[in-house]
Amino acid sequence: MSVYTTVGRAELAAWLAPLAAGELLEHAGIAAGMQNSNYFVSTGRGRYVLTLFEAIDPAGLDFYLHLQAHLADAGLPCPRPLADAAGQRWRPLCGKPAALLTCLPGRAVDQPDAAQCRAVGAALAQLHLAAADLAGAPANPCGAAWRQAVGADLLPLLGAAEAALLADELAFQANQDWSVLPQGVIHADLFRDNVLWDADGRLGGLLDFYFAGVDAWLFDLAVVANDWCPDDARLAALVDGYAGVRPLTAAEQAAWSAVRRAAALRFWLLRLDARLRPRAGEVVTVKDPDDFRRLLEQFRLAPPALPG
Repeated sequence: MSVYTTVGRAELAAWLAPLAAGELLEHAGIAAGMQNSNYFVSTGRGRYVLTLFEAIDPAGLDFYLHLQAHLADAGLPCPRPLADAAGQRWRPLCGKPAALLTCLPGRAVDQPDAAQCRAVGAALAQLHLAAADLAGAPANPCGAAWRQAVGADLLPLLGAAEAALLADELAFQANQDWSVLPQGVIHADLFRDNVLWDADGRLGGLLDFYFAGVDAWLFDLAVVANDWCPDDARLAALVDGYAGVRPLTAAEQAAWSAVRRAAALRFWLLRLDARLRPRAGEVVTVKDPDDFRRLLEQFRLAPPALPG
């Protein structure tokens, strides 16, 4: 969550009025993440998160906000977007589509334990099942086609060694058949900083659904595994938590290694793109792409096994 667009107090107060969210007390930018401008907003009625969407098609934004409302209605701990009297969940602010969502309590953890990995695995499976019947879902915006297109664009900008690695991985992934894998709406970005925990260590919030779309459910599990599980014990707990809600199929078990590579490739490309083709902003977070390059290289040398 970076700040690309500056929002003044007077314009924010006017924008808030139709939401009946209370009088604006203060707002402050959130300097984390990469894609949108985010602010904490405090009013007489509580604390919220304001998001200005920097590069999302407004037509797609309707789905993202509907998804969060749908999941909240299903009992998952997701932010709920506020709507005006006409039911509109977003309106322009400073020339960008913007939405106000409930601010969930808790904090992210840097080093989750096995119990937390098991809990997030179960929550991910519950999310998949709860959104399985949601109509109008778009394809994963950073799916296979995106990876091939962005990878091809970045190849000329890389040194020889990285370009060779990327070209070879793109060729490998182009030959994978995911049509045999169970599919539905995925979160696609459920990193540690997108999950909140309460003081007792219970899962309290799932955040940032703005990469959601239809893809293989296994890809979502691989995204989580790549960020949450640096060792076998935490990986086993994650998979156990997930499979306890939705057991994995034989096809998913066979595809695990290739899908984990695809998940590492996706975030290597995202971060490379942010580094090599940056956007201007007031407070911009650029994360190190080399973390995922190294992970991809590790998986290529030693294909990861699925626990159990």
